[in-house]
Amino acid sequence: MLRTFRIGGIHPPENKLSAGKKITPLAIPKQVIIPLGQHIGAPAQAVVKKGDLVKVGTLIAKAGGFVSANIHSSVSGKVNKIDNALDASGYKRMAIYIDVDGDEWEEKIDRSETLIKDCTLSPKEIIDKIAEAGIVGLGGATFPTQVKLMPPPGTKAEILIINAVECEPYLTSDHELMLEKSEEILVGVSLLMKAIEVNKAVIGIENNKPDAIKHLSQLVKSYGNIEIMPLKVQYPQGGEKQLIDAVIRRQVKSGALPISEGAVVQNVGTAYAVYEAVQKNKPLIERVVTVTGKAVPAPGNFLVRVGTPISQVIEAAGGIPENTGKIIGGGPMMGKALISPEVPVTKGSSGILLLTKEESVRKPIYDCIRCAKCVSICPMGLNPSLLMNVTEYTEWELAEKNYIVDCIECGSCSYTCPANRPLLDYIRIGKGKVMGIIRARKS
Repeated sequence: MLRTFRIGGIHPPENKLSAGKKITPLAIPKQVIIPLGQHIGAPAQAVVKKGDLVKVGTLIAKAGGFVSANIHSSVSGKVNKIDNALDASGYKRMAIYIDVDGDEWEEKIDRSETLIKDCTLSPKEIIDKIAEAGIVGLGGATFPTQVKLMPPPGTKAEILIINAVECEPYLTSDHELMLEKSEEILVGVSLLMKAIEVNKAVIGIENNKPDAIKHLSQLVKSYGNIEIMPLKVQYPQGGEKQLIDAVIRRQVKSGALPISEGAVVQNVGTAYAVYEAVQKNKPLIERVVTVTGKAVPAPGNFLVRVGTPISQVIEAAGGIPENTGKIIGGGPMMGKALISPEVPVTKGSSGILLLTKEESVRKPIYDCIRCAKCVSICPMGLNPSLLMNVTEYTEWELAEKNYIVDCIECGSCSYTCPANRPLLDYIRIGKGKVMGIIRARKS
């Protein structure tokens, strides 16, 4: 019997329209806009100025703190300006504008297709190269990878878990990456194992990707102590705590980190980026992005340079259909509507979903009928209906007591509510407010 996590969960229609579509490199844009804050933590600090010439892979911004990440140029050309730009959430943030001229790469980057398996670096040297390359979690959270690989004092990693679940409907970038870059991913997993000094890794893949499971299961035989674990299809299994529960049957306590249960979780795309950083000296300057939607002419998976306007990526999939109602950054469950198609692709851009006008219209909201569906499917064991109510009435103490900060914002509650109540919208607001209160209290 296939494993899955033990609390809540749903199975929305998968709609993997771009499954099986080969990764297609996208043409380089005329200009890129590279935000300084495209990761969790402090924004990076620019180390270039207007008029500077850069190559592909040139460091253009240094990590702005312990929890931060370096940023490199994804193109060659001249820095046009450092100014505000709209980000995916609609806010103006500092970004570096680069006008493209040719495609000249830093000499140290190995651009060959040759697979390099052996690595003589120490764990610290591997982590240092990952930090230098600006690698972040590519599953959407964009947490700086080097920080995850340095467990707090008093904790010890026992197992590396690779998140190859891709449970979000529509998205297929990780799936296709596993099929096309499987050996590189396995080397990346081995490097991560060495970095955290563990001798066991599990790659969790949902059972709706049988080709990836079969392919990796054959290749993994020549790699020590890496297991491919097929999992039952269940959303949101890609959540760290849900994946840990599914794979090693341990549940992370409220407020605790995965390392408290001996686990370090990394996305499969991150494992590939780690391979490129450590073995090829290539910083994180491009990633695979799924462009999809029921009305999209040619859904696909594209290799895109960071800073490319999303409009250009959509054009590669056939352009914006006339009946488009919303453009979502990410998938339909956890993604957010974009304010403009000119927003740039960032390190965390896993997908672009175009919804039709009919799909994007909200249904009428009715009174809660106390059916408790939202309670039964919440993967964190919360009461979403209660959390929405206490947010509406600004009962912040009650919200904190009922663990609002534990919400992983998966959207399962809103999806399943028969009264169409915007549960997650309110919980997001309440969670932000309570987290602010907690930070103020600690300071």
